[in-house]
Amino acid sequence: MDATVQDLMTRRSVRSYTDEMPPKEVIGEIVKAGMNAPSGKNRQSAIILAVTNREVRDMLSRLNSVVIGRDDFDPFFGAPVVLVVLADSTVFTWKEDGALVMGNLLNAAHAKGLGCCWVHRAREVFMIEEGKNFLKGLGLDPDRYIGIGNCVMGYIKGEYPEAAPRKDNFVYWIE
Repeated sequence: MDATVQDLMTRRSVRSYTDEMPPKEVIGEIVKAGMNAPSGKNRQSAIILAVTNREVRDMLSRLNSVVIGRDDFDPFFGAPVVLVVLADSTVFTWKEDGALVMGNLLNAAHAKGLGCCWVHRAREVFMIEEGKNFLKGLGLDPDRYIGIGNCVMGYIKGEYPEAAPRKDNFVYWIE
């Protein structure tokens, strides 16, 4: 099995991270992998907010926990890096484009030796006033750019998770 297929088959969601920040060059390679995800008609509707600033990361985590009604929980599991994927909702394939970017980010992080996890609620975070204002501060229209997901990543704290069994009826062969 080649390395790419091996990485695709062994990546798992990690929910415990050290505080150590990965090198910017490694984060940049992962971001480039996200940028090279397929998109409908190559419109490239998705954008990535590469967040390594601790204060911004903590603010986004707090907003994410507000959305779920919990203030005693870090929904980013202590990960020092958050790659927020948003997509231009004026493009017909915006959801699919953003999901493909998320997939590339997750798989690239794993291939580079980092733990990662897709954390939902990016859409909801940027629908509340503080989230909208954050996007406006970046020069982005919050009515146009819709959150797809948060790829949290960093060095794994503890053991790498085991794979859950794949369900029996996952594939239907039609020959």
